[in-house]
Amino acid sequence: MLDLSRVLAGPLTSMNLADLGADVIKVERPGAGDDTRQWGPPFAEDGTATYFQTANRNKRSIAIDFREPAGLQLILDLIAESDVVVENYLPGALERAGIDLEAIRKEQPSLIVASITGFGSAGGASRPGYDFVAQALSGLMHVTGERDGEAMKVGVALVDVLASKDSTIGILAALQHRDRTGEGMRVEVNLLSSIQAALANQIQATVGAGVEPTRLGNVHPSIMPYESLPASDGEIAVAIGNNKQFRDFVTLLGRPELADDERFATNPDRVAHRPELREILSEALASDTAENWQERCVAANLAVGKVNTIGEGIELAQELGIDPVLELERDGVASKGIRHPVRYTPAFDMPTAGPPALDADGDAIRDRV
Repeated sequence: MLDLSRVLAGPLTSMNLADLGADVIKVERPGAGDDTRQWGPPFAEDGTATYFQTANRNKRSIAIDFREPAGLQLILDLIAESDVVVENYLPGALERAGIDLEAIRKEQPSLIVASITGFGSAGGASRPGYDFVAQALSGLMHVTGERDGEAMKVGVALVDVLASKDSTIGILAALQHRDRTGEGMRVEVNLLSSIQAALANQIQATVGAGVEPTRLGNVHPSIMPYESLPASDGEIAVAIGNNKQFRDFVTLLGRPELADDERFATNPDRVAHRPELREILSEALASDTAENWQERCVAANLAVGKVNTIGEGIELAQELGIDPVLELERDGVASKGIRHPVRYTPAFDMPTAGPPALDADGDAIRDRV
């Protein structure tokens, strides 16, 4: 697999497949490499930007300037040996550099080309695609933040991550198609489409009912209680999905009569009387800590959890036996990453190579080609 992509969505795509055993060659700019090599702080102990570590384990790196004739020929030679090429250049940029992937596909019909753009290859072809802008243009930011506050981005580059998962799915489907027919294909993913598909019920409200969702903070537009509520020392997330759960929850709070109150008996009733119910629940929850409420609710099989830091979330996963942290090593350099999220039974050994130094494998790859 030849990875001609940079930053996050493309590199995450190739890393997903590298985790599953694909031999990924990452092509980088001589001297500088992927933009994310400089995206810090924070930096790991060996000086590597943790942003770069996010999406580049289990790969080999080669630095190639394909503006030079020799570099261009090397790229073409590598494509000729590849099953899959991943790229996220602006549409037309590679063609202008002499890498016409559509023409190559005609000569190499089994080749799978995965292209990730910001806004597609038609009217939005010239628009650069960054996650933050895609969050804004898609409407995601419009529904994120406090009701009376400013629009807010999500706390991670979620659009890039979703696009990487979509392109991974597309590549796996294309490989299946090739196994059946011998034909490769082009897989196209754009940031705008990925986040619009992920807006799920929010975008369906607009498409299906003409309703334009707005910001509600941590409140769910259609379920109550399904939001963060204050305990005595911090907030807890409460997700009550049906009437039985509501009865169990308010009984645990010492207010069982609320389940039979006509204002709160059904979910539509609770949504209609959200302010009153929130005040009552907040008063009851203020009598104990978030940690204690969490323990009591989990024991009662209710979905309630305190608002953790990322570090606390990692600790929780470890306590639950999920073991999220992966120990990596590359050329004597140890590092850590977050484990591939899918578990397979029977299990197979996944590679655990850390991210490569710039051009770490350049000589070996050139010698082979």
